Amino acid sequence: MTGLDLKDKRILVTGGAGFLGRQVIAQLERAGANPDKITVPRSSEYDLCVMENCQRAAAHQDIIIHLAAHVGGIGLNREKPAELFYDNLMMGAQLIHAAYQAGVEKFVCVGTICAYPKFTPVPFKEDDIWNGYPEETNAPYGVAKKALLVQLQAYRQQYGFNGVYLLPVNLYGPEDNFNPNSSHVIPALIHKVYEAQKQGQKELQVWGDGSPTREFLYSTDAARGIVMATELYNESEPVNLGTNYEISIRDLVELICELMEFDGEIVWEADKPNGQPRRCLDTERAKKAFGFTAQTEFKQGLKNTIDWYRQHAQ
Repeated sequence: MTGLDLKDKRILVTGGAGFLGRQVIAQLERAGANPDKITVPRSSEYDLCVMENCQRAAAHQDIIIHLAAHVGGIGLNREKPAELFYDNLMMGAQLIHAAYQAGVEKFVCVGTICAYPKFTPVPFKEDDIWNGYPEETNAPYGVAKKALLVQLQAYRQQYGFNGVYLLPVNLYGPEDNFNPNSSHVIPALIHKVYEAQKQGQKELQVWGDGSPTREFLYSTDAARGIVMATELYNESEPVNLGTNYEISIRDLVELICELMEFDGEIVWEADKPNGQPRRCLDTERAKKAFGFTAQTEFKQGLKNTIDWYRQHAQ
């Protein structure tokens, strides 16, 4: 496949200083992008909820990869649904418009698996994305991000603007957010087990009943997929990025406990929310459209993440 040559392109990566963003920049450089032409707007200088900042960020860029998001786990989604809706919608909608105004050649928008309906047939196919309302706890975030897909399709139709939309499944890996107030399930569990071991606890309390299933994509694989789409994918249809490997939360907790050698009792807090019942992606479109398949085996990815956390935990 011959695609976009990144060598001389000026590339803006929003969220480029974050967990996924650092990996995307590394993969862009591996794909031949010039490090001196990659710009990472910092949120302290560029609040993307303000249109003028989006216009400033988009000026003189050839490619924009929009990773920046206000995001967290079930707890944050329940506590701050309005902020999650507003921030994600405004950042994305204004940046897409500013990119169109500035004549940006390509816009790569990274969406969210939370956009899928609560009861989507498994594995999730991209064509099912409009067949129902998202799971309630993360719907405001999911709907805000899904609106950006509509915007990109509309701008392609009316203006010929080349915007593509990717749907990565839950990410994990070294450098993830391990803050228990806002982290996703894998880093939250690793942190929880680590703290229990440190304090000599013999019980581990976990939200829900362990029945939901999830799929997880290692951050390096996700970044590689995003860069491959940047080079090779130019269509309006959204594309899943995942592994097509499904694991229950119960099995995940047991695996993390095994890898971290925690032998205490797991206590399921069944009165707490489970979130979406099942998540597993159909990954055929990414494979056919730009040759992407995940490479990191799940257990190995978990080991890498645990090792990194142990080295960096305070």
